[in-house]
Amino acid sequence: MKTLITLILWCILFMLCWPVAIALLFLFPLIWLIMLPFKIIGFSIEIIFKFIGALFMLPFRILGIK
Repeated sequence: MKTLITLILWCILFMLCWPVAIALLFLFPLIWLIMLPFKIIGFSIEIIFKFIGALFMLPFRILGIK
């Protein structure tokens, strides 16, 4: 569904201002490549925080305290 909405919005942009739509078509992969390391870092930090939270909650889960 998200892809369909993106396609419809891009078609509307193409009808309104085609040079911007074509530029967006070429720049989107470059922007995605630039943002990829930040996404990987964010994902790894999220995993670390979940692990630390699970580690601190382990004694409570063992004892059955909520």
